[in-house]
Amino acid sequence: MRKVANFCDYFVVCSGNTDRQVRAISDHIDESLKDLGIKLSFKEGRRKADWIVMDCGDVITHIFQKDLRKFYNLEYLWQEAKVIDWENVK
Repeated sequence: MRKVANFCDYFVVCSGNTDRQVRAISDHIDESLKDLGIKLSFKEGRRKADWIVMDCGDVITHIFQKDLRKFYNLEYLWQEAKVIDWENVK
């Protein structure tokens, strides 16, 4: 992302089917970051849980309900950024 946007190195974009799933994903990320000693700078959207944004500096995570992810289509908006396939990251 850094070549496209100067405010972060990575965007993580994921989705859940319901507000409960989106909250659960957010909670798991939050707990995992705490275990690693990484503090969040910003977290927004947990109450409604249709789109939660979590900012921990170099990585910004967007957790959407599927319909909202399609609507906002961040992948298209930031299409110039390099896509990293998480399944192949070691």
